[in-house]
Amino acid sequence: MAVVRGPRTRVWVAALAAAAVFFPLWIVARVQLGAALSLWPEARTLVTTGLYSRIRHPVYVFGTAASLSSLLALQIWPVLAIGVALVPLTLVRAHREQKVLEAAFGDRYRRYSEQTWF
Repeated sequence: MAVVRGPRTRVWVAALAAAAVFFPLWIVARVQLGAALSLWPEARTLVTTGLYSRIRHPVYVFGTAASLSSLLALQIWPVLAIGVALVPLTLVRAHREQKVLEAAFGDRYRRYSEQTWF
């Protein structure tokens, strides 16, 4: 069996494959969010269809997964460590967004959040 040298390791292949799955899902989630997309948490509308019917924050889930898998493919470990260290910021942002949506949509949002993951 030939030894693979350089960046084309199993980690590189697996990370690129993961990024190839997560990046399109991130794009789909952003498109499905439509006019509700904003830089800061706003309660424009409650999107509950498509990916949002199963996951409350697919933009965060798939964006984070695509980013981390891309950083893993680079195999620059300090850069990947920084990416992983930034994940809690995404969790904080999701929590803030949930508070805004719950304040705006009340029971409707609470029922939705009980039926979805993250």
